[in-house]
Amino acid sequence: MSDDPETARQIAELSLDERPLLVLDVDDVVLDFIGPFPRFLARHGYELRLRTFRLLGNIHHVETGLAAEKEQIAELIDAFFVAQAEWQTLLEGAADAIGGFADRIEIVMLTAMPHRHRETRRTYLDRLGLHYPLVTTEMAKGPAIRSLRGTGGRPVAFVDDQPRNLQSAIETVPDTHAFHLMADNSLRELLPAPPEGVTIVENWQEAGPRIATALGV
Repeated sequence: MSDDPETARQIAELSLDERPLLVLDVDDVVLDFIGPFPRFLARHGYELRLRTFRLLGNIHHVETGLAAEKEQIAELIDAFFVAQAEWQTLLEGAADAIGGFADRIEIVMLTAMPHRHRETRRTYLDRLGLHYPLVTTEMAKGPAIRSLRGTGGRPVAFVDDQPRNLQSAIETVPDTHAFHLMADNSLRELLPAPPEGVTIVENWQEAGPRIATALGV
């Protein structure tokens, strides 16, 4: 079971499926986050100075120059997710690539965000035509992927922009076909290298065929 009780509840509600499984992160994999978030911050008097690939320590108040505290950052992210439909757009090629094999596999979107924002994101994804099941988690993603896969040993692929999430998946489900995809490839230099065995893809045009091959579809 997932380590997050609410995540486990959401997964338990899904219909049983024996097809190959594709688990997709959402922010910066399906929806652009790192592009619109600085513009959102500017509206609120902040700016993003990415010296490392994290928000804490890199969001500064424009007038004072002071770095935002953890609580302020949490409030800003919360407000961004409330208004996500005004800011976030689909990554180029994502919908077409995913739709290209959607009838042959099970697709689940696994997003790391507070559970209270699930319905807002669900509504927006539906508006975009992405009607795939959505699961939120506030903990590591590996246990959730294990629960989603079930006990049958079916092939599973996982796409995420965060090496720590890919690491969690590989540690929990060692035969996961893991893919590292980012909305902005120029930021890769700020990240630690993806775990060994992870396939790095530059965009959805590249990712689509490689995922299909990995899942045997």
